[in-house]
Amino acid sequence: MTIVYNVEQLNEAYKILAEQPVKVLAGGTDLMVVYGSGGKLPSNLLDIWRLDELRTITEENDYLKIGALTTYTQLVNNEQVKKYAPTLVDASLTIGAVQIQNRGTLGGNIVNASPAGDSLPVLSAFDAKIEIGSIRGTRQVNFNDFYTGYRQTVLASDELLLNILLPKQKEQETAKFYKVGTRAAQAISKVVMSVRATVENKKVLSIAIALGSVAPTVIRARETENLLAEKEITPSLLEEARQKLSQEVKPIDDIRSNEHYRRVISGNLIAKFLRDF
Repeated sequence: MTIVYNVEQLNEAYKILAEQPVKVLAGGTDLMVVYGSGGKLPSNLLDIWRLDELRTITEENDYLKIGALTTYTQLVNNEQVKKYAPTLVDASLTIGAVQIQNRGTLGGNIVNASPAGDSLPVLSAFDAKIEIGSIRGTRQVNFNDFYTGYRQTVLASDELLLNILLPKQKEQETAKFYKVGTRAAQAISKVVMSVRATVENKKVLSIAIALGSVAPTVIRARETENLLAEKEITPSLLEEARQKLSQEVKPIDDIRSNEHYRRVISGNLIAKFLRDF
C-alpha cells in the first residue's frame, strides 16, 4: 500500500521530508510511466502539486525565476520565456504530447535526472542556477554542478527543488535547440543539444555547447568550446569542431540508438549550427 501525503504549504512539505523517507510527486509524468509499466510505487509519496507558490515565472534583473512546478505548457505560453529563453520553449514543445506538456514540470525534468531530459541542455548551456529548500533553509546550486552521476544529484533526502534561475538570452547571442529522435513527437531523444554563442563577423566571441543522451548525465562540451573560442569560423574549423565533438561525447548503445550514430549526429549538429554564420 502506498500512503500519499498532500500538502498545500511549503512548510508542510519540509516537515514531512525531514521526518521520513518519501518520494516527491509533482506532475507524475515519469513516476506514472514506471507504475504503468508494472513497477511498484514507493511506500510513501509526497504530492506537491498544490504548492502554487512554485508555479510562477518572474523577471528579476538579468534572469528569469521559474518555479519548479511550472509546466511545459506554461513555459510555451509565457511571454517572458518566449522573449528571453526561446530555446526553452523549443525544448518544451518536443516533450511528449500535449497532455504530458500540460502536466509535466520543469522541476520534475531536472530532479528525475534522466540524461535524455530535453530541457536540461538548455539550462546547462545558459549556466542556470537552481534554488533548493528544506527545513534547514535555502541554498543555490549551479545547474552544471547538480548531477553527480547517472540518476544522481546533490539533492539531499530532505530537500526540495524550488526555483530555476535562468539567465536571459542577450540580444547579441544566438541560441539553438536540436533534438534527434525516432520521430518528432513523443520520442525520447537519441541526441539532444543546446548551443548558445556570440559571433561577430564570423568570429566566435563566446560559445556554450550542452548535450543530452550522450553520457550518464547532461554534459557541457568544454573541449569543443575551447577549440572554437576566439576563432574565425572557416570550413576547416567547422570540420575540426565536428570531429572534436564526435570524440568528446561518451554515448552508449541502447534500445534507441548506438554509440557510433550518436557520435556522428553530435558532430553534425555543431557543424549545422556553425554553418549559419
